[in-house]
Amino acid sequence: MASTQSFEIFLAAPPGLEAPLAQEAREAGFGPVTEVPGGVTMTGGWPDVWRANLHLRGAGRVLARIGEFRAFHLAQLDKRARKFNWGAVLRADVPVRVEVTSKKSKIYHAGAATERIERAITEELGAPISPEAAVCLKVRIDDNLCTFSVDTSGESLHKRGHKEAIGKAPMRETMAALFLRACGYTGTEPVLDPMCGSGTFVIEAAEIARGLWPGRSRSFAFEHLATFDPDAWAAMRAGGDPRETTLQFHGSDRDGGAMANCRANADRAGVGDICSFEKRAVSDLVRPEGAPGLVIVNPPYGARIGNKKALYPLYGALGQTLAERFSGWRVGIITTEAPLAHATGLPFLPAGPYVAHGGLKVRLFQTAPLP
Repeated sequence: MASTQSFEIFLAAPPGLEAPLAQEAREAGFGPVTEVPGGVTMTGGWPDVWRANLHLRGAGRVLARIGEFRAFHLAQLDKRARKFNWGAVLRADVPVRVEVTSKKSKIYHAGAATERIERAITEELGAPISPEAAVCLKVRIDDNLCTFSVDTSGESLHKRGHKEAIGKAPMRETMAALFLRACGYTGTEPVLDPMCGSGTFVIEAAEIARGLWPGRSRSFAFEHLATFDPDAWAAMRAGGDPRETTLQFHGSDRDGGAMANCRANADRAGVGDICSFEKRAVSDLVRPEGAPGLVIVNPPYGARIGNKKALYPLYGALGQTLAERFSGWRVGIITTEAPLAHATGLPFLPAGPYVAHGGLKVRLFQTAPLP
């Protein structure tokens, strides 16, 4: 596939957060962008794939759709897989792993289909098959149509390469970025998280304010493809210039041990100078000096950490403190149940869609600027 050729690119998002990812992709100049269940599709070439991995904060991974054909039985799949131009995208010297899913199709045995495609790749291209391969070919057989996609990201894109220490119920950076966007955050106001865990919201917000690209510190699977141009990629990576910002970002938590980890994570991300982390109970929250901004918090839900009944006083104390001290600030709370959110007593706008998070469904409850 030539680098000038256009094809479909799929950006993965947690179901329920497709809209903010679509908005981010449009704002970054990608297009045309279409929301689909579980993500966003757009059209582009290989440089767009690289840029999406490097720039987009909300995408969990970037898949390049490299081709498709119909197959009604395994012999047909075998024949057509052997004629497929694997060498346009895959390299003969780079191991590949193949993942097949099948539904509503005559070829219903995913394992048998996997074997046929693996054999076609090894015998026609010469590339070895390995379960640990950095390059993954994802095959979807749906209504007898076989669609081939290459996972160009490798490790999930929430792994920015800066965070070594994480708390016991972490939110992925990609999801945090989409919730920040859903709250209208654009990097022009301070952000405070009063239950910050490993500091994800605070560090993401600070990186956005500073204009740092999320993929700047890591490598990607697309670097192992036949379509990769190291010089063009080096030029693209060199284009990021951090912005100056006078904003400050604040995290606090009852767990003082976590605060040292947060500071180390922020330092590694290059935002330690604009982030502060303090051991503090919710009732001891202090309003930062200066213009109001956004309080965003992912409190305990009870299903995973602790007991639900015991959480109502915690949510109540949070709401009371914010109502008394944070006039002019907006609030975003991510939690599993409306009664917990409403225990804060805060005047919420209509709740956002349900979003899958760690086996649970959470929603964003947010306010207009508090009176």
